[in-house]
Amino acid sequence: QVQLVESGGGLVQTGGSLRLSCVASGRTFRVNAMGWFRQAPGKEREFVAGISRSGGQTDYVGSVKGRFTISRDNAKNTVYLQMNSLKPEDTAVYYCAGRASAYVQESQGDYDYWGQGTQVTVSA
Repeated sequence: QVQLVESGGGLVQTGGSLRLSCVASGRTFRVNAMGWFRQAPGKEREFVAGISRSGGQTDYVGSVKGRFTISRDNAKNTVYLQMNSLKPEDTAVYYCAGRASAYVQESQGDYDYWGQGTQVTVSA
């Protein structure tokens, strides 16, 4: 089995920054590409960012490009999401996800493993 545990969420003012972390444990060799998704109240879960196994491929949803940066440290089995210039519309539960393939996908159905989520709240 694979466990993904997110941390780093919290309450921040508009324009502030947060860094989310996701640590993988267990059979981590099964996890290659990683992604971050988010779900706001009353909305569907959406893709935010993804990164390939090597880190050479990254992908972002348009609304966060230039503000969020995804990265990973394979030695620590950890993926990060640096979030800058936060806006109230970024408020959501953020989920870490992993997939067996090495390449990034934007569909949540393509991910095999999920964390429990961490709340990010951006106040106006």
